[in-house]
Amino acid sequence: MTIAPPPQGFAGPVKRSVTIAGHQTSISLEPVFWTALEQAAGVHRLPLSALIAQIDALRIVEADPPNLASALRTWLFVRNAP
Repeated sequence: MTIAPPPQGFAGPVKRSVTIAGHQTSISLEPVFWTALEQAAGVHRLPLSALIAQIDALRIVEADPPNLASALRTWLFVRNAP
């Protein structure tokens, strides 16, 4: 069995600035993750920055917290897992 590339091709990360807890931070994610986050924010009826802030709050209480971009990717992946 052969695999195929994504329909839109491969894309590198895109950096965006968001405000979390009153301070700006930059996050680099691939476009597919930005799209998924925007959709999740819509489902939860939250602004994108509020969703990211909630995920960040969950991340920082971990014993060994990952960086924010990794936490966002993991949250999105696990949230949509079968």
